[in-house]
Amino acid sequence: MANDQNTPVLQHPVFGDLSRNWGWLLAFGILSIILGTVGMGMTFGLTLVSVVFFGALLIVGGTFQLVDAFKCQGWRGALWHILIALLYIAGGLLIVVDPVLASETLTLALAGVLIAVGVSRAIMALQHRGQNGWGWLVLSGLISIALGAMIIAKWPMSGMWVIGLFVAIELIFNGWAYLFVALAARRAGQLAR
Repeated sequence: MANDQNTPVLQHPVFGDLSRNWGWLLAFGILSIILGTVGMGMTFGLTLVSVVFFGALLIVGGTFQLVDAFKCQGWRGALWHILIALLYIAGGLLIVVDPVLASETLTLALAGVLIAVGVSRAIMALQHRGQNGWGWLVLSGLISIALGAMIIAKWPMSGMWVIGLFVAIELIFNGWAYLFVALAARRAGQLAR
């Protein structure tokens, strides 16, 4: 690619055009940090919005799958395709109709998954006992178990805020990650000149 004076524009091998257009990624990172910080103050609302959005996605996905099932004449799996689509739609409707119950149920399932993952990590770490870093794996497993146990200890009330809290934390960490990538791309672009 060339600029106005027909001299080649150097691109960083890792960042490519991002080394010149890093500002957009920086703005996205800052926006994500702001949204996550605001979300920390309204975890109940963020939980409900997230759960309703998930329900809406299930309804839309199920509807498209249902339409697709009727377009696939002669397919042996069409009946199962229809059944799966109806289950998606029914699940989505249940979530949208009662998002509080859905958030409580999803939070309890999340707690169970955290405990199962934590136990798995701890077992895996013990199998690698004596190797560098195995203690960090144990610590990670114990933290997952503790998080799951704390969610269960406060359940069903934890169902009102855990999902929103996790979404807010994800937005904040995502924002910081993109902010640092944007700054690294900016530095790489300056060094490439």
